[in-house]
Amino acid sequence: MKNEETYTQRRLKGSYITSVISITLVLFTIGLLGLLVLHARSLSDHIKENIGFEIILKEGVKEANILQLQKMLDASPYVKSTEYITREEATKRLTKDLGEDFIKWLGDAQNPLLPSIDVRFRADWANRDSLAIIQKEILKNPQIKELFYQESLVDLINQNVQRIGLIIMGFTFLLIIIAFALINNTIRLSVYSKRFLIRSMQLVGATEGFIRRPFIWKGLIQGFIGALLALLLLTGLLYIALQNIPELAMLQEMEAVLVFYAFIVLTGMAISGISTYFAIGKYLKIKTDKLFA
Repeated sequence: MKNEETYTQRRLKGSYITSVISITLVLFTIGLLGLLVLHARSLSDHIKENIGFEIILKEGVKEANILQLQKMLDASPYVKSTEYITREEATKRLTKDLGEDFIKWLGDAQNPLLPSIDVRFRADWANRDSLAIIQKEILKNPQIKELFYQESLVDLINQNVQRIGLIIMGFTFLLIIIAFALINNTIRLSVYSKRFLIRSMQLVGATEGFIRRPFIWKGLIQGFIGALLALLLLTGLLYIALQNIPELAMLQEMEAVLVFYAFIVLTGMAISGISTYFAIGKYLKIKTDKLFA
């Protein structure tokens, strides 16, 4: 009798550990994909925010007017940053790029470079339609001679971001379905090992709610433990990645990562709790002769 009880206890512990490991691995995979999505979004925003206009000002515009224009642009909701480039600064930059002083080749001719303002936009505004509206509005200013921006690059970035986003979303949805199936299957096996205990409780008059409650609580705890283990693995992986690729720190949004971590915990508990609820329901209604199948 003791040997049988010991064997049953081992099976119960084994099923519990198996459930936790399954939940951990599935949530780790979902979490890894989620972190990739978060960092891909941050990288996309970083690239978009480096797209901007180069506003070329007309000859003879006073510096006070240029600074006033820059201040007005900085106050715009779509502008992230601006940089005023004087004629002298533009000359230095071009000389550095060419590797020689081009001014000496002009002789007595006037420096052809004009002052300009480099404008960088917020990520949400870095698309063709928004930039076209902004361009039209900026060009109304009579002090501006012309305006340049890489329209084809904007289109290319947005197209690739949308394409990658759809692929990742589709893969994430598929993975969540697989996760639910795997966790549900593992919990069903765990509940199956306790089917005789469930029937015994029914025979002594326990209600369905009373029987379900401890199993669901245990399922929620399993989901919580599995989620914590998954988060430990993800944090370790993220730490190693940051140590080897320090540039990733630029893309790190701690608030978004913490919110995602909370999502992983809630997802693990929800999937585990719901799976336990339905698994218990099966054995609450099963006939006695089917318990031995």
